[in-house]
Amino acid sequence: MVDLLDYAIVPAGPGDAADLARVHVKSWRETYPGHLPQTYLNGMRPSAHARRFYRDLMRASPGEVVLLAESAEGPVGYASGARLKAETRPADSEVFTLYVLKAAQKAGLGRALLNSAARVFQADGARSLMLRVLSSNRKARGFYEHLGGEAFAEVPSQGWGGGLTEIAYRWGDIARLTK
Repeated sequence: MVDLLDYAIVPAGPGDAADLARVHVKSWRETYPGHLPQTYLNGMRPSAHARRFYRDLMRASPGEVVLLAESAEGPVGYASGARLKAETRPADSEVFTLYVLKAAQKAGLGRALLNSAARVFQADGARSLMLRVLSSNRKARGFYEHLGGEAFAEVPSQGWGGGLTEIAYRWGDIARLTK
């Protein structure tokens, strides 16, 4: 049986870029068949994503966070996000990505990653949090709704040839996630 105690969540740095990329590509290939074009998923290369992660982590700004979830076998998930500066935003922090490999799901790791990111933002003064998920990803939508996320907008998704939409979720009180 998989247990949350079998995992550690740590801040990621540039040296974690290759691990983040492997988790990213594998989780997308596990999560998005039927949601994104299969040719795009098949064409994803960890080396290209590792370069992007490395570049982004090398020039991270204050308020940005990348957390890596690890097991004894290696990395199994990650979350990233940032504090938002514009007062016109619907929240003052946002989780941009949160992925857990299928083999590590059902242990509470997704909740722990979201909670950990929310705690980092809250410690930096955030009072609210938002994220977006593909409208067609009912499993992820159910997960965020179960955690108290309130859908507040449907917006066009960028990339993949168009025609996709995302649902934006918000926690108006970030403390709902950090308790």
